[in-house]
Amino acid sequence: MEYWFYHLEASTVEGVLPGLLEKTRQKGWKALVKLPVEQLKEMDDYLWTYKDDSFLPHGRDDEPMSEQQPITLSSSAVTASGRQAVFLLGGTDLDDMSGVERCIVMINGRSQDDVLQERKRWRALKEAGATLSYYQQNDRGSWEKKA
Repeated sequence: MEYWFYHLEASTVEGVLPGLLEKTRQKGWKALVKLPVEQLKEMDDYLWTYKDDSFLPHGRDDEPMSEQQPITLSSSAVTASGRQAVFLLGGTDLDDMSGVERCIVMINGRSQDDVLQERKRWRALKEAGATLSYYQQNDRGSWEKKA
């Protein structure tokens, strides 16, 4: 499994996540987006309306038949349960990453607390021998691979 850290500087999670989820779907992967409970409804609504001519099919794990959706939003999941991609937002984590191909950690660069928390995660994963990549936005919003 690979861990990809995305350090957001010029964009918000809402500005970046839909594009990453679209790429995940193009690979034929199912995704789990884990986020804090206070962001769940807002992100659910946003993924239906983020483009005038498109939407991302998804479900919330607290609603019926969410496991049949290509993208599941959750604030309480402890396992990836058959998902190849996991997106961790707002410092969330999963206990069981079995079967996951890629874990994408989104870092809010405007929050020093988020940056410090994710640096700790990076160090722990590096010490454990995980495969890591780190991407940071430059001032134009383009991604630069830093590690």
